[in-house]
Amino acid sequence: MYSHILVPIDDSQTAVRAFDAARKLAGETGAQLQPLYVVAAPLMAYDAPGRDHGILRDAFLHEGRTLTKEALTLMDRDGVQGSPRIIEPEKPGDDIPHCIQRAAHDFKADLVVMRTHGRSGASRFMLGSVAERFLRIARCPALLISAHIAEKGKDDKEAAELARPVS
Repeated sequence: MYSHILVPIDDSQTAVRAFDAARKLAGETGAQLQPLYVVAAPLMAYDAPGRDHGILRDAFLHEGRTLTKEALTLMDRDGVQGSPRIIEPEKPGDDIPHCIQRAAHDFKADLVVMRTHGRSGASRFMLGSVAERFLRIARCPALLISAHIAEKGKDDKEAAELARPVS
């Protein structure tokens, strides 16, 4: 079914649920799993005069190393093969969705499992949606795990029934 599953990770509860779903799916299908952490410092932080940009980058890298180490521990526990990856934008204007797409291409992912906040209306317009922007450029199927499922405390079985692959 799937041989390479990519899952972007961060420290949100919804990302944890997306990682759990991806890890379970990889275990069931024997797929390689790649947890992906994107170092995503806001561009405006780099434009601020008098700021030490290295401190911000170091903080993101530290968080990435911590999260990928935790992901690898869980993968090892469950017998899921694969290795985490930390990436950074390659050029100015390279946003998170493009970084995810580049990583999916490099990994030869045939599925990307990711979280979505499920925002709508003005909040989506103002804040944007990494998941939505990724779907517009994706070259493989994506499975979105909604924040609304995590907020309502749905159990894993019900969450799996509500999750729908989008290609």
